[in-house]
Amino acid sequence: MATASPRPTRKAVIPVAGMGTRFLPATKAVPKELLPVVDRPALQYIVEEAARAGLGEVLMVTGRNKAAIEDFFDRQPELETALEKKGDADRLQAVHASTEVAQVHFVRQGEARGLGHAVLQAAAFVGEEPFAVLLGDDLIDARDHLLEQMLQVQAEHGGSVVALLDVGRENIDKYGAVAVEDAGSDVVTITGLVEKPPVDEAPSSLAIIGRYVLAPEVFGVLRETPPGRGGEIQLTDALATLVERGEPVHGVVFSGRRYDTGDRLDYLKAVIQLAAERDDLGPPLRAWLADFVADLPGKGASEA
Repeated sequence: MATASPRPTRKAVIPVAGMGTRFLPATKAVPKELLPVVDRPALQYIVEEAARAGLGEVLMVTGRNKAAIEDFFDRQPELETALEKKGDADRLQAVHASTEVAQVHFVRQGEARGLGHAVLQAAAFVGEEPFAVLLGDDLIDARDHLLEQMLQVQAEHGGSVVALLDVGRENIDKYGAVAVEDAGSDVVTITGLVEKPPVDEAPSSLAIIGRYVLAPEVFGVLRETPPGRGGEIQLTDALATLVERGEPVHGVVFSGRRYDTGDRLDYLKAVIQLAAERDDLGPPLRAWLADFVADLPGKGASEA
């Protein structure tokens, strides 16, 4: 029987070594993770989420051409001095917030060999404690406490915990999929995992999304995991091995607000949704959107 974890989760790992090819040519010079979502880069939302959940130490696993990420989380005295002289307190506070949100560390992946390989680079940073992994393409609304719930489940049950979303069986081949017990609850026991299965072979329509709380035992498994789908070392394969060995792996089924910034169309939707809900931008943006949609050419009466 699984036992509660005696070690608290204190650290988060954020892999940011991807090339961002879906956003070329913008990502030739700007890391995908720094593309603005309204007026903050997507990566800042992720770090803020970790900090809200009590994870004050963050390791970013970077790659070549990602130096701008380190610069973003560093102090910029010249900019701060200029804002102080202008008396621009609001922007100065925003600049400070981006550097003070958490203690951020960096390590290079060296070569892109998959998510599992990226997570493995965090072994020395993590040590023998459970840790969180947050992927930058998934933004979770600050009003939904998914990561906090996952940390609680890990503390109660031990082992590892993944975030799950019902994406419909027609879309499951784009994700890691799971087989579960206790279906119908928002906390389920995972009995099997497979990376991007064919639709007719998927064990369920529950997909793994970009939040994990992992036991440190995953590092030993990752070192032994051969390249899988796409020739990469898959974290899903390592978790499947843990399940086969009888280690507890649970899932938290998420039904809250999630914004996908990994696809161009979904990125645009995320920017509009988040901006439309802000007090400073929302009212004029919603009014403009209503006028814009009303004036779209070819808009039929049925859409009015």
